[in-house]
Amino acid sequence: MKLFFTLCFFSFISLSTLFAEEQKTDTNNTLLIEQNQTAEDDNATQKALEAARLAEESAQKEKRRIQRMIRQYTNELNQLEAQISDENVWIKSYASYLTSLEVKRNLDKIKKRIKWLSKNAKTPSDMDELAGLISKENILTSQINKLKGDSSAPFSKLITPPKIDEVPTIANPFEIFTGLSLVKTIDANYEDYKKRKENLNTLIILLRKELDLYKKLADLNPKKYTSALEQKQTELERFERALDTMTVTLDVYQKRLEIAKISINKGIQKQIYRLARIGIAVLFVFLIFFLLKLIVKKYITDNERFYMANKIITFTNFTVILLILFFNYIENVSYLVTILGFASAGIAIAMKDWFMSILGWLVIVFGGSIHVGDRIRVDMDGMKYVGDVLDISLLRITILEDITLTSIMQNRRAGRIIFVPNNYIFTRMIANYTHHSLKTVWDGVKITITFDSNHKKAMHLVKEITKKYSKGYTDITRKQLNKLRQHYSLKNTNVEPRIYSFIEPHGIDIEAWYLTNAYGTLTLRSVISTEILDAFKEEDDITIAYPTQKLNIDMHSDSPVAHNNELV
Repeated sequence: MKLFFTLCFFSFISLSTLFAEEQKTDTNNTLLIEQNQTAEDDNATQKALEAARLAEESAQKEKRRIQRMIRQYTNELNQLEAQISDENVWIKSYASYLTSLEVKRNLDKIKKRIKWLSKNAKTPSDMDELAGLISKENILTSQINKLKGDSSAPFSKLITPPKIDEVPTIANPFEIFTGLSLVKTIDANYEDYKKRKENLNTLIILLRKELDLYKKLADLNPKKYTSALEQKQTELERFERALDTMTVTLDVYQKRLEIAKISINKGIQKQIYRLARIGIAVLFVFLIFFLLKLIVKKYITDNERFYMANKIITFTNFTVILLILFFNYIENVSYLVTILGFASAGIAIAMKDWFMSILGWLVIVFGGSIHVGDRIRVDMDGMKYVGDVLDISLLRITILEDITLTSIMQNRRAGRIIFVPNNYIFTRMIANYTHHSLKTVWDGVKITITFDSNHKKAMHLVKEITKKYSKGYTDITRKQLNKLRQHYSLKNTNVEPRIYSFIEPHGIDIEAWYLTNAYGTLTLRSVISTEILDAFKEEDDITIAYPTQKLNIDMHSDSPVAHNNELV
C-alpha cells in the first residue's frame, strides 16, 4: 500500500516536472514569437515614418511653390495696379459709383432704424440713438446729393458725349468767327470723347490681364482670392458694357458732328462770297472818289473851298459805302447791328482826330503819364509851351503857361491858356517835369572868366554856392529817386551839384548844374547867379570875361629907309 502511494507520489512529481518543462518551453516559444513580432512592428513603424517624412517634404515643396507663384502673381498685380491708376478718370468714376451705392445702402438701414425707433423708442438711450441717427441721415443725404447721378449707373457722365448746341445761322461777317470757333469746339469735343474711349479700351485690356492673374491666384488659394475674383469679374463686365455703349454712341455722335460742321461751313462760305462782292464794290467806290479828290485838288486852288470839297467827298464816300452794306445786310432786322458797326467804322475814319484824342485820353488817364497839376512842356507847330496842367478833358489838355526860361528866351509871353489835343501824346513831344513823385529838375548857370583868372578857385566858389542854395532840393530828390526805383530802372542817381569848365574863344566857361524846384527854377537861378557874381567881384585873381578886344600900340618910330632909291 505504501508502495502504491510512493509510486503515485513519484508519478505526480514526474508529471509536474514534465508539465513545468512543457510550460517553460511554451513560454520561451511565446517570447520568441513576441520578439519577432516586435521587430516586424519596428520595421513597419520606420517605414511609415519615412513615408510620412517624404510626404511632408513634398507638401512643403508644394507649399513653397504655391507661395512663390502667389508672390509672382501679386507683384504682377501691383504693376498692373500702378498702370491702371493712370486711367484715374474711369477708376475714380467707378469708385464714386461704388461709394454712392454704399452710402445709399447705409442710408436705407438708417431710415429703417429711425422708423422703428420713432414708433418704439421709450428709454432715454433710444431717444439719443434716434437723434444721432437723424443727424447721420442728414449727412448721408448731403453726400448722396453731391454724388447725384453716380448711383443710377456707372460712368454715366463719361459715356455721355458732349452736348451739341443748336447750330447757329451764319448771317453776317462777324458770325464767321463764331462759326469757326464752334467748328473748333466741335472737333475738340469729338477728340476728347474719342480719347476717353481709347483710354477705356486701354483700361479694359489691363483689367483683363488683372482678372487672369486673379483666376490663377484663386486656383492657388481659393479661400483668399475667390471673393476678389468675383468683384473683378463684375468690375470688368461693367467696364466692357460701358465700352460697347461708347462704341455705338461714338459712331452716332460723329455723324451728328459732321452734319453740324457741314451746316456751319456752308454759312461761312456764303458770307465769304458776300464779303468778296462787297469788297469789290467798296474798292470801286474808293477808286471813284479818290479820282474825284485828285480832280478837286487840281482845279480848286482856294484852301477853304478845297477843305470843304474834300470833306463833302469823304462824307459822300462813306455814305455810299454804308448804303452798299445796308442793302447787302437788310434781310433781317438783326443785321442792323452789323450796319451800325460799319457805320461806326466809317465815322471813326472820317473823324479820326477826335477818336485819336479820345484814345489819347484813355492812355493819359489810365497810363498815368500826365496828371492835373503836373508841369509839362509841349512842342506845337514850332513853338514850345511850358505850363501847369489845369484840366484833362476827353479831347484836350488845358495848361496855364507860366514864366519860365522858355518864356524869357523864346516866347517872350506867358500867362496864356494853351489847349493841347490829346492825340498829341502819340505824335508830338510832351515832356513832364513833375512825373510821378519827382518834383525837381536840373537847372544850370553859366559864367565866363578870363584866361588869366584863377579858374580852379572860381570853380570851387561856384560849387560851394550851388551846394549851399540847392542842398534842400538835393535831399528831396534823393528820396524821390529812391521811390522812383520801384517803377523804373535808374542807373545814375547822383544828385550833387555838378561843375564843368570849358575853353571858349572869349574865356573859360564855368557851368554849374544843380537841382531845383520844377515850379520855381527862375528864382533859385537868380539867387545863385547874383551870389556867384558877388563872390567873383571880391576876388582879385578872378575876372569876369565878356567879348573884348585888346589893342597893342608901339609909340617908338624908326628912321625912314630907302627903297628903290626912294624914301619911305
